[in-house]
Amino acid sequence: MRILVNSLRLIAVIAVVAAILGQWLVSSKLDDYVFWNFFGYFTIQSNIIVAVAFAATLVLAAQRKRQGVGLSVFRGAATVYIATTGIVYNTLLTSVDVQTSVQWSNDILHKIMPLYAVLDWLLFSDRARLVFRHIWWFLLYPAVWTIVILIRGATDGWVPYPFLNPDLGYGVVALYCLGVAASIVLLGVLVVGMSRLRLVKV
Repeated sequence: MRILVNSLRLIAVIAVVAAILGQWLVSSKLDDYVFWNFFGYFTIQSNIIVAVAFAATLVLAAQRKRQGVGLSVFRGAATVYIATTGIVYNTLLTSVDVQTSVQWSNDILHKIMPLYAVLDWLLFSDRARLVFRHIWWFLLYPAVWTIVILIRGATDGWVPYPFLNPDLGYGVVALYCLGVAASIVLLGVLVVGMSRLRLVKV
């Protein structure tokens, strides 16, 4: 079972790298391409974070070491972020027309990885039991990301997603941000709860 789990995680890491690279090869040829904008998307960053989390578990597995609380918190946070990517994309962004999007890459980053990461966290037992105070750590990165994006929207005008556009009015943007924050907290509660389960022993 351990070999199967590690193989799936390795495939997930490779899939994320391939998907990001595939989209980057297309986006980097556009006239309006900006390196920091491409990697400023929550989608890209959350997929990188979850890939790093899986890679860290693979390193520990190779060293035959048990996963500590620190890495489990990081994995739990990564699961929350990638699940948020999947939820936001499939609820708020399905109608957004992005003609330069690479379809297979888009599917991996927005659909396949969110689903796999949640199932990985739910099913496999090689993570420490988390407590609800760890949710505060889950909120740190999204809060910093949102602040940076709002500052950029107010200064150079770049925002990665339409619902964060200051032209909507900061009241509307604030409501969207609160909604996403509430979703992250709820997902955090679920992730902490799932950390107590031991469905498949690894």
